[in-house]
Amino acid sequence: MSRVREEKDEAFEGLFAGKDIEETPEYAEWESRYILSKGIENERLYIQGLRDGVKLTVSLLGQSMLEESNTKAHQPSNANP
Repeated sequence: MSRVREEKDEAFEGLFAGKDIEETPEYAEWESRYILSKGIENERLYIQGLRDGVKLTVSLLGQSMLEESNTKAHQPSNANP
């Protein structure tokens, strides 16, 4: 990611060398690298969010199952003699 950001920054610096910025190849280069870097960043954030969601779900399910087993262990049996 740092390599992509560095390349994006270098391409951005080249923007100001041309007069009509949006028509220069440097602008197209910067725009391409910017879109790529944002795509990678968004993908990483999405994956991290998924991981966090899975961890939270596992934690909540584990806690819920532990409480359920403790409740069953403390209930008297309903067996008739």
